Amino acid sequence: MDSVQQFMDTNNTSTIITTSFGAASASSSSSPATTSRYENQKRRDWNTFGQYLKNHRPPLSLSRCSGANVLEFLRYLDQFGKTKVHTPMCPFYGHPNPPGPCSCPLRQAWGSLDALIGRLRAAFEENGGKPEANPFGARAVRLYLREVRELQSKARGISYEKKKKRKPPPQQQPMLPPAPTATQ
Repeated sequence: MDSVQQFMDTNNTSTIITTSFGAASASSSSSPATTSRYENQKRRDWNTFGQYLKNHRPPLSLSRCSGANVLEFLRYLDQFGKTKVHTPMCPFYGHPNPPGPCSCPLRQAWGSLDALIGRLRAAFEENGGKPEANPFGARAVRLYLREVRELQSKARGISYEKKKKRKPPPQQQPMLPPAPTATQ
């Protein structure tokens, strides 16, 4: 049994809580007193994914998990989403602030999914997984996230442009006194 699977087996035996995604997950009863909010969320996400694998039919071990299983997990989480994503047939498609209600589905926001995958990628490697075998870094997962971003961008009329990095101001050369000139 690999160390990642041992971690999941030992940490998924305590109480059930609800994560920010609304899915049930197991939480360890003993956690360090000074963990950051990011570390706590990463642990909850990791435990939620572990619970998802346990409840999967047939149950999956982490070592047999692939990018396809990660995509299945992300689609499963959509049912707990709070972001209205308009369909192309909706009259409010492309409007960032629609004037009225519609029957379009609620989904997980792209930013939430992107952050979740980042945390799960880190948790996988921190718990003994090899970077080259990380299912959260699979090409299919990256393509899915890009597709979700583009779909939500069009549906909500909001662009997700990458923020351009500011270039540092050019270093100015120190002013040197003018070179002495020879006079005749």
